[in-house]
Amino acid sequence: MATITKNKVPAKQNKQPGIEARMNPAPQYIKETYMSADKLRGKVALITGGDSGIGRAVAAHFAEEGADIAIVYLNEDKDAEQTRNIVEATGRTCLLIKGDVKDSAFCKQAVERVIDEFSRINILVNNAGMQFPQKDVKNITEEQLDITFKTNIFAYFYFAEAALEYMHEGDCIINTTSVTAYRSSPSLIDYSSTKGAITTFTRSLATNLAEKGIRVNGVAPGPVWTPLIVSTFDEKKIKSFGSETAMKRAGQPSELGPAYVFLASDDASFITGQVIHVNGGEVVNG
Repeated sequence: MATITKNKVPAKQNKQPGIEARMNPAPQYIKETYMSADKLRGKVALITGGDSGIGRAVAAHFAEEGADIAIVYLNEDKDAEQTRNIVEATGRTCLLIKGDVKDSAFCKQAVERVIDEFSRINILVNNAGMQFPQKDVKNITEEQLDITFKTNIFAYFYFAEAALEYMHEGDCIINTTSVTAYRSSPSLIDYSSTKGAITTFTRSLATNLAEKGIRVNGVAPGPVWTPLIVSTFDEKKIKSFGSETAMKRAGQPSELGPAYVFLASDDASFITGQVIHVNGGEVVNG
């Protein structure tokens, strides 16, 4: 029987740097009541955007389940170190890889670093993302389109292409899409467009890799309380964030992690090309 591991997160996590220090309440990354069961024992996972938010929650849950972790992040060194502290508190190893996912050469190099460190990669979590709210589509510049699409979808291709050189039957890819891919977001037109592309990418890559026994699935979060929200929305939007859901609140990253564990584990061995919707009660048909 699995046991509850106490003190999953080092006490220093409460002293959160940068944007997270201004977040009230502070994001929760894993629940004290979470019960691990060695579902990922012996696995190696590469998580993009793993320094904070959903990526950090995935790293925390995967480590609790026995996986060694590599996280890719842009420039948030302190946040990345905190994620490493969380992973290492479970007794697992955490490799930090700093760089820009918009650069295809860097993505390939990041995968090579994982192979050099762990000799394998079993789980790829494409999660890095960026958004720039604009109320008027005419304000979406060419530069913004370039950054958003290269970060949110091009990088998913780059990492999948590089990682698949080393992945085998039983391994898997999990992509982070969004509820905005299914129901629109008037102020996030370019962002929601990339999330729609991620959903289709997930389905198409899944059928492409099915004969090789490599599963590809996605998670579509609704409003989740992460640093991305505080850093990109105005104060009015932040105060009401999540109130539109059936549960009348935003989700915590800790409420996303178990969905990724399920898709990464053998429990999901007959699931590919699918998306789990963790969105607080919004009905999604598609």
